Amino acid sequence: MLVFKRFIRNRLAITGAVIIAVMFVFSFIGGLLMPYSESQVFTKYIGMKKDYAGATLNSELKFTVAQGSEFSAIAQSQFVLAKNAGKTEFKAGNTVFRLAKVSDELYFIHQLTEIATASTIGKSIAVKLGTNAPQDAAFRSGMTQAIAAKQASFESNGREYVLVYDKKNVQACVPAPAAFASPNPFDFAAPEGDLGFEFRESAERALAAGEEAFEANGQRFTLRQSGDMAGIYDAAGNEYAMISRYIIQPTYGDVFLTLEFKSAVREAIEAGSAAFSFTAKDGQTREHSIERKNNQWFIKWEESTQVIDDYATPSAAHPLGTDGNGMDLLTRIMYGGRISLMIGFIVVCIETTLGVILGGVAGYFGKWIDNLIMRVVDIFNCIPSTPLIIILGAVMDGMRVDPQVRMIYLMLVLGILGWPSVARLVRGQILSLREQEFMVATEATGLPVERRIFRHLVPNVIPQLVVICTMSLGGVILTESTLSFLGLGVKFPFASWGNIINAVSNVHVMTNYWFVWIPAGMCILVTVLGFNFIGDGLRDAFDPKMKR
Repeated sequence: MLVFKRFIRNRLAITGAVIIAVMFVFSFIGGLLMPYSESQVFTKYIGMKKDYAGATLNSELKFTVAQGSEFSAIAQSQFVLAKNAGKTEFKAGNTVFRLAKVSDELYFIHQLTEIATASTIGKSIAVKLGTNAPQDAAFRSGMTQAIAAKQASFESNGREYVLVYDKKNVQACVPAPAAFASPNPFDFAAPEGDLGFEFRESAERALAAGEEAFEANGQRFTLRQSGDMAGIYDAAGNEYAMISRYIIQPTYGDVFLTLEFKSAVREAIEAGSAAFSFTAKDGQTREHSIERKNNQWFIKWEESTQVIDDYATPSAAHPLGTDGNGMDLLTRIMYGGRISLMIGFIVVCIETTLGVILGGVAGYFGKWIDNLIMRVVDIFNCIPSTPLIIILGAVMDGMRVDPQVRMIYLMLVLGILGWPSVARLVRGQILSLREQEFMVATEATGLPVERRIFRHLVPNVIPQLVVICTMSLGGVILTESTLSFLGLGVKFPFASWGNIINAVSNVHVMTNYWFVWIPAGMCILVTVLGFNFIGDGLRDAFDPKMKR
């Protein structure tokens, strides 16, 4: 009772007790009352500019290959060489192709399949028909006359055949459409609107000839040309496709760009606009921006995107804001206080238990047992605890130890490294108590050794133990916070005051987001001060020399 009266008369001790009581309520009850969990992540929606489409002004010839045909990269290279040399035939491997120039921007390419050969000796022409050649006299006669006249082709039975001259040998070939080269890309009103090679070929021929209509795949289409652009309409007058020099493609494959959108893009590019508005068929109007890089234009749009609400400023929903992971800081500090306080108490319990047992045995028995235990204490005092903990932390990082198991290891290591000071205190007290009269009486009555130590000696050391344990709590909490700050202590998703401050990894966060680290730092400061105040108060209260 006297000790209690001395304690409550100490204002600093009462202040410390109030602080610790408040921190316990804040950490253990506050977390239960909060509507958020320890690792709950908050998100928000923001407008973010994203790539929607890309546009390129095309000036190069692009190849459109017929269905069932193959026009390899080697064939394309040979085409370029033949075009530049003004030739009408070229070979790619064993395949012969015929080149028909319509204009500088339109070339039709046919694959030639040999069906007959002829050899010329003077004015004599010997024709040899292949298995796929017509076997009638009209074909033979037409081929002979065409060779004699040095013609490039001839007709027989309403079909055209091409002659390929190679010195004194001549080949009669059947031409089949292989591809055409044109700089004009086709845009269709519907994804399934592309009717293939025949449609594109017919449209290109009509466009080159200045015609206003053409037929393809059994359908009739109207062609309306305006400058470098041409619109293609079906029989009902609906816009079916568009031909222009702009290649406009969506960024994502599951997006289809309508003709209206592509027209709006072309108009904005030609007008030099940095943005344009487009109203889709659903009536929704969106703003699009255009960024140019050389001959490429990138069309972006602002899309509502869900992102983590990191470093949110304090508000009614989050009184201390959110951290870099989008978690409520007040909730994290509450749960972090729970972890830090629990670690502090468990570590002190471990080191006190080990210290009381080993210190009691050393102090009671003395001699070689005391010598042995004290040398063990000296060895533990010589262990460089900080480098050891850093090494253990790196090992656990490499082994990817579970955060909860890691926390248990941390408590064990801190407890094992902290018991020597308690053992020395207990040993010193027991050495002064074991020769007193009450201990002689216990020995005379025949009490067992363990009863003498733990029933009669250790209770007399409890006042000193209470003081040293209370003051050790602040040091343990400070050590745990330091280790967690260095990334060696409590790991995510668990919160501790140390790893909350660990979020301040650069000057930008420190100067602009004070609410991330100052509250957690203040909790550490106030809690350690509280335990120190209580420890000082208990030391003064237990001191028999204190004034009554």
